[in-house]
Amino acid sequence: MPAFTASAPGKIILFGEHAVVYGQPAIAVPVSQVQARAVVRADPGQRPGRVSIQAPDIHLETDLADLPGEHPLAAAFRALFSSLGVSQPPALSVRVTSTIPIAAGLGSGAAVSVALFRALSAFLGHSLEDEQICALAFEVEKLHHGTPSGIDNTVITYARPVFFERDREGNGRENKVELLRVPRPFTILIADTGIPSPTAIAVGDVRRAREAEPERYETIFTSIGEIAREARAMIEAGELDALGSLMDRNHALLREIGVSSPALDRLVRVARSAGALGAKLSGGGRGGNMISLIDPQAAQHVNQALQEAGATRTILTTIG
Repeated sequence: MPAFTASAPGKIILFGEHAVVYGQPAIAVPVSQVQARAVVRADPGQRPGRVSIQAPDIHLETDLADLPGEHPLAAAFRALFSSLGVSQPPALSVRVTSTIPIAAGLGSGAAVSVALFRALSAFLGHSLEDEQICALAFEVEKLHHGTPSGIDNTVITYARPVFFERDREGNGRENKVELLRVPRPFTILIADTGIPSPTAIAVGDVRRAREAEPERYETIFTSIGEIAREARAMIEAGELDALGSLMDRNHALLREIGVSSPALDRLVRVARSAGALGAKLSGGGRGGNMISLIDPQAAQHVNQALQEAGATRTILTTIG
């Protein structure tokens, strides 16, 4: 029986992080330069039901039965088997690898889930639709992030730029997901602070701060949402001249809610000084990545400046 392989890209949030958890829109785009990959093979020499897992990037080699129930990989297998009505799978081995940095705001957890679901469902003869993959990945995201918005699993599943609005708790509507038209490509330079950014912690801190000052935070989240809507209109019209200033405004608001950091602020300042058209943190914050909008001709200069300022890794990606 042949091996079944699937991959999924990383992602960055261009606008709207944190506010998206509270019903405001956000824009996210895939980053194909980094990928998660899952390879599933039959293991006929083993007893039925045995699932062996190799994930060398996190130094994991084990059987599924030996993983704690709350482990994200265990949750992913459990969710898929339940969805497909599989009580005992054939003996199989799974190898998961990824070039997406962990805890850096690039969607590593969601990408692993999406790649795994695609490869494993194909192996079991029940290839799933994107909508099903997305829903399953969201359930696993809850273990990674506590109160996820759903944006990571969405943009990674569809591998397209998306405009996303999450259902506000209790209003009964579905998440709004619209594929974003990008008639005029633009270039983003991603720079990693090298500091882990556990999204669940930042999201939890923001939730508690919002509970203490609901009016202040609602005002900030509304402003972030307005920026995301303006950015969508500019991107879809191909009018990108003011997109950088929107990134600057978004970053200032994220600083107000306490999710930036000295390392992120330093890289943002350096990128702007080196010629970036705008810059902001991306993702949960406190560490992880910042992104900058650049003229491709300035890419080398901005990239060098960021590396000299302490960026541990940079990725150049074109949107559209």
